[in-house]
Amino acid sequence: MESSALIYIFLTVITVTFAFFIRNRDYVPGRVGSGHFDRRHQPFCREQARNLVAETAIFCLLTGVSACRIAVGNDYWPYRFNFRLIAQERYVSSEFGFNLIVKGMQNLFGYDNYLPIFALFSFLTVLFFVKALHDQAADYAFALFLLMTGGYYFNSLNSVRYYLALAIALYSMKYVLRGEYGKFILWILVGTAFHKSILLVIPVYLAADWLACVRLRAWHYALGGAFALSLVFARDFYRNIIFHFYPYYKDSAFDNGQLSYANLAKCLAVLALCAVCYKRSLKDPVSDRKLRFYFFLNVAAFVAYCCGSFIPEVSRVGYYMMISQIFLIPELLHNMSKGWFKTLCYMGVVSAFILYFGLLLKGMYAVDVRLLPYLNWIFN
Repeated sequence: MESSALIYIFLTVITVTFAFFIRNRDYVPGRVGSGHFDRRHQPFCREQARNLVAETAIFCLLTGVSACRIAVGNDYWPYRFNFRLIAQERYVSSEFGFNLIVKGMQNLFGYDNYLPIFALFSFLTVLFFVKALHDQAADYAFALFLLMTGGYYFNSLNSVRYYLALAIALYSMKYVLRGEYGKFILWILVGTAFHKSILLVIPVYLAADWLACVRLRAWHYALGGAFALSLVFARDFYRNIIFHFYPYYKDSAFDNGQLSYANLAKCLAVLALCAVCYKRSLKDPVSDRKLRFYFFLNVAAFVAYCCGSFIPEVSRVGYYMMISQIFLIPELLHNMSKGWFKTLCYMGVVSAFILYFGLLLKGMYAVDVRLLPYLNWIFN
């Protein structure tokens, strides 16, 4: 592992260190609408000022590393090639919102001036990630640690359109929890301007919210089992729907039926933690609605990974649900009774994600990833 990997390690350490200065627990219930205490309408205080300074520092650091990159990611130069095609008004498969912004940026900065375009999408992606943490992460430092070591931020240096859509989906969860479904759907429609796959979250998030609000009965389990079986026995039906939106995925390198065992293992581990914390954190549909919502999203991700290997890029599909772990895991651990078992669970989660981060860094050198070595236009 060469020296530029230290940039990613240092970025993770310094941003999580800043996050320890953020006290967010009193504000989250009001922002997601699941509590009765909202201090947004209170006078601006020292704690809020400290939170603002720390969050601004985190945002600037994450945006800076992402926006200043050059030749980082296996699709960096293909994106540049597509920028040229868009400016020439030739056909590209990307969505209209992305094309419109790219064309406008080239009109503003000049043809084939691709650095400002990457910088703008870096700014937007990090903005939605940080705003989602601001609104939903009661334990800000732990949630940011999971976002970074889980690879969501670093993978956003690749697959520009998809990770912007993923950040919008993460941000939109708060509107589902508030019951503001019109705003939720509106933000998802904004996301479709960059990646149509985000449409999947409308039925999935709404179904997870509905399940979070009710006490499960036998027919709920039967319906869920029937859906899982349909993924196994009616694959052609679902593939026809997928290829209607993404015809160029059919028989492509993405349509390979591969399954991510690492993501499957993460889902299993989180569901096991949920089983341990069920009575304390997930049993009541009223007081525990937020955590139950995140729990059912992880169940959906587990089903997708187990039964959806026929879906091209199934890992990305699962990320729309699995990314909720950054909010779920800290709250489950926080709600545990104090003692050796709680400490053991904290140590286990932190160790597992550090190990995963190490493996992720090692895999960044692969030719189909190429997130390392890190280069930027300032020094390189």
